[in-house]
Amino acid sequence: MKILVCISHVPDTTSKINFTDDNTKFDTNGVQFVINPYDEFCLTRAMWFKEKQGASVTVVTVGNATTEPTIRKALAIGADDAIRVNVEPADGFSVAKELAEVVKNGGYDLVLAGKESVDYNGQMVPGLLASLLDYNFINGCEGIEVDGTAVSATREIDGGDEKLTTSLPLVVGGQKGIVEEKDLRIPNMRGIMMARKKPLNVVEPIGATAVTAIKSFEKPAPKGAVKLVDNVDDLIDLLHNEAKVI
Repeated sequence: MKILVCISHVPDTTSKINFTDDNTKFDTNGVQFVINPYDEFCLTRAMWFKEKQGASVTVVTVGNATTEPTIRKALAIGADDAIRVNVEPADGFSVAKELAEVVKNGGYDLVLAGKESVDYNGQMVPGLLASLLDYNFINGCEGIEVDGTAVSATREIDGGDEKLTTSLPLVVGGQKGIVEEKDLRIPNMRGIMMARKKPLNVVEPIGATAVTAIKSFEKPAPKGAVKLVDNVDDLIDLLHNEAKVI
C-alpha cells in the first residue's frame, strides 16, 4: 500500500500573530512553524500502517523552501521520502490541484490529510482533492483500518460517530482520534540523522490558478471590561437591557 500524507506548514498556535501591508499579509517574523496538528495525527497513523502492514509513506507539502524544516521533521518521525511542490500556497483550490497532480504521478492508494489546517480552518482541501481524483472520501475520520483494498472507518457526525466501509483508493480528512495525542511521536536523534539522508524531491507546480483572494486580515476585538454584580436582580437587568439575551 502506498500512502501519501499531506502536510501543512502552519504557525504554532502559541505564536503572537501580526499583519503587514495594511493588514493584507501575514507577518512571519518571530513566528515558529510546525506540522499542522491534524496532519500530524494522520502521519502517526500512516506510521502504524508502515510498521504493521509494510506500507510505504511519502509526505508532501505545497510551499517554498522555508517549509523544509517541517518536512524534515516528518521524515524524522518515520516517513520514507518527501515531496515539496515549489510554490507559495494561494488558496485551498490551487493547493488541491497541485496535490492531485502529485497523487496521479505517484499512484498512491491512500491519501491522508488533516481535516483542516489550524491557520485558515478552511476544511476544504481533502474534499476538493478527492473530487479532483474521483477517489472515495471520508472526512472527520477518527478511526481507520485497511485490509487489502477494503477499508473500515469511523467518522464524527453531529451527535455521535458513524461507522462505515469503503475501498481504496481513498482520501481521508483526519482528526484527533485517528490516533490519540499520547501516540504522537517525537523525533529521536537517530530519526533526525536518518532524515538528513532521505530523499526530498522538489517538483515544479502545474500552475494551478487560485479562485479566491484575501482582501485583509482582522484581529478579534479586545475583550471588554468585566462588570461584577452582587445580586440576581442586577444580573437580570444587565442581561435584559445591555446584553439583550433575555
